[in-house]
Amino acid sequence: MAKLRLNKILAQAGLSSRRGADRLIADGRVAVNGAVTRELATLADPERDLVTVDGRPLPHAEAKHYLVLHKPAGYVTSVTDPRGRPVVSDLVRDVDARLYPVGRLDWDVEGALLMTNDGALTHRLLHPRYGLPRVYEADVEGRVAPGALERWRRGVVLDDGPARPLEVELLHGGRDGTLVRLTFAEGRKHEVKRYCEALGHRVVRLRRVEFGPIELGRLRPGQWRALTPREVAQLRRTVV
Repeated sequence: MAKLRLNKILAQAGLSSRRGADRLIADGRVAVNGAVTRELATLADPERDLVTVDGRPLPHAEAKHYLVLHKPAGYVTSVTDPRGRPVVSDLVRDVDARLYPVGRLDWDVEGALLMTNDGALTHRLLHPRYGLPRVYEADVEGRVAPGALERWRRGVVLDDGPARPLEVELLHGGRDGTLVRLTFAEGRKHEVKRYCEALGHRVVRLRRVEFGPIELGRLRPGQWRALTPREVAQLRRTVV
């Protein structure tokens, strides 16, 4: 394994934030292979070097897990719920780690939900600067004619600011309902529902089919699968 900055090693071990780790190093509480260092730029290999804090070895870092769940409607995107409602963590109890959802899907929304115990990656995936695309399929009331799509693509102003999808595609249209595919680069609360309603079409059913490079695929509601190493690498590349 390549050498890492000492503050990153301490943070990954769950001892503190990187800033807190810098304080531990500056205070002379951290040693590498028995030698105390106060240099913040110190590098070490967590698999080969013995890093100690106050003379105690670091705890072994928890193995990282990454999966995509087809969240069903009727589940809260959380690990617990004070109201006793079903939560998404109930669906992944057979994983030997405590996993957390990456972002949120509303209680009545289904689709692709990433779950992981990699907090650093989660933070980057949700950061607005990266604009990670989310693709949704929305069943809306009423007929959306092909000629109306240009209006859908122009964007609208919601109560929390302008909103404009990256892409809009008409999948199926009928007199009483329409299936629209929408891609947004933000995770604003109820954004897709509010967007459709601003254009005069209430959302009847909403499903997220892609989150960044990860596709829902053929997973049925309640099913999940582990991400492949290639998919994890793809996720990391999107937030470099």
